[in-house]
Amino acid sequence: MGGDGWPSGWLRGVIELAVLAIAAEGETYGYALGSRLAEAGLGKIKGGTLYPILNRLEESGALAAEWRQGDGGPGRKFYWITEEGQVRLLLEQQQWLTFSARATSIINPKGRPNDA
Repeated sequence: MGGDGWPSGWLRGVIELAVLAIAAEGETYGYALGSRLAEAGLGKIKGGTLYPILNRLEESGALAAEWRQGDGGPGRKFYWITEEGQVRLLLEQQQWLTFSARATSIINPKGRPNDA
């Protein structure tokens, strides 16, 4: 899946939510999404992973998309979050925060500082 050494299961668990959160920042396209994920420290997510996720989110109604002609280059498929996607994002953000807090309380029960 990619990532800077992150276990692939961790990335699988958060990638759709991360893509929705990025799309909520504004209209975007696949390469820009991948770059944003890498900049956030999740590592390089391969197109073979990212584009099926975008397709699933579009098919579920969480994202809308449109092909647009490029300026002197190939066209791009632009994505933006829908109202349904906004609702999903808000729900899943809260669920993720609760889940990650509970997992952290088990993994690091004494609140020791991490080395990251």
